[in-house]
Amino acid sequence: MTLAEWLAHCERLHPKTIELTLERVAAVKSRLGIALGATTIVVAGTNGKGSTCAMLESIAVAAGYRVGLYSKPHLVHFEERCRIGGASVDGAALLPHFEAVERARGGTSLTYFEFTLLAIASLLAATPLDLVILEVGLGGRFDAVNAFDGDCAVLTSIDVDHVEYLGPDRESIGREKAGIMRAGRPAIVSDPMPPRSVIDEAARIGADLWLAGRDFRHAGDRQQWSWSGRGTRFAGLGYPALRGANQLLNASGALAAFEALRERLPVSAQAIRTGLATVELPGRFQVVPGTPTIVLDVAHNPHAVAALAQNLDQMGYFPQTHAVFGAMRDKDIGAILTRMAPLVDDWHFTDLPAARAASAAELADRFGAIDSGTKRATIATHASPRAALAAALGRADPADRIVVFGSFYTVGGVLENGLPQRSGRDAV
Repeated sequence: MTLAEWLAHCERLHPKTIELTLERVAAVKSRLGIALGATTIVVAGTNGKGSTCAMLESIAVAAGYRVGLYSKPHLVHFEERCRIGGASVDGAALLPHFEAVERARGGTSLTYFEFTLLAIASLLAATPLDLVILEVGLGGRFDAVNAFDGDCAVLTSIDVDHVEYLGPDRESIGREKAGIMRAGRPAIVSDPMPPRSVIDEAARIGADLWLAGRDFRHAGDRQQWSWSGRGTRFAGLGYPALRGANQLLNASGALAAFEALRERLPVSAQAIRTGLATVELPGRFQVVPGTPTIVLDVAHNPHAVAALAQNLDQMGYFPQTHAVFGAMRDKDIGAILTRMAPLVDDWHFTDLPAARAASAAELADRFGAIDSGTKRATIATHASPRAALAAALGRADPADRIVVFGSFYTVGGVLENGLPQRSGRDAV
């Protein structure tokens, strides 16, 4: 079977896309005999997980370590979910591991996420590595990644999202995400105002809790920034190559993880500088060179969209801002649109190839309901992100900017044939 055939097989196995429990994945993991021999960092949170994982990976690679990374979801190609040595794995390398999971599962029904995680973990376990980084998808306590014990846990910013699975408020959600912490092992919390439930859970199980502002902190000016931890200080650091106001929080948490693991994985100041300067992560406030300016961002909940809006405010003056937006129906679409409405002159809502997605027409209706009191904006609907971007390019002047944001499907849809190529009003 090809990788595409295996992925189609995984989609058919389980009646639910998401079913939060560790029983099935732990049972199949045991039958497979998967053991990650490398030092393992597990990263959970509402926003900032991908950026934190990318910085951990980039710094460790710069330090000369052999690094494996599991992350989800992907933007364009499934292979993006597994990186070894800083590069996406070849799909052919995954095939025997899909076969191994299929043999081991027997009659156990696995979700797409559980099956694919086990296949990737099987590959990572079979590869000589110094560090494995695992990004949690939904929550923490019952996410499939939590079947693996981390030597260090990192919790990024925590906010309200996936309330149907995780609970209605930050305290409930924090309690779920704190499930990745382990007794006696470092737990890094880079959220500067974490829910009390996270602190209480760390105390209950006896985790070595590292809090931003207490155990580590950062400061900076326009040129450089500094970081200090329990026993280490770095000064004169260049800002991360990832753009955005929140990236120092993510970088600070990554450095805390390396200090907590310094006896296993020591990193030099030069490795930190090189890693932060060269880190890449598509779709996180990614500014595509050329005119008009195009910004790609997978912000799809109110907290992430608030950060996106702040970053857009700091970009300088643009005569008009055009937006391409698509999202899942279960997101707080009203809050997202309300936050972005004052910034956008021209909306292009798009359908997405997912059953959970809100249609372009639904998004346009939701915007019409909240648009009163904001500046007058034009609205159009489109069948795909690519078509929406082409229409936005057709309306934009070279001095304008286009913001493509929302679901991974939205940003991935405009990247599926590579970065957008344009000049002025030229279409994609």
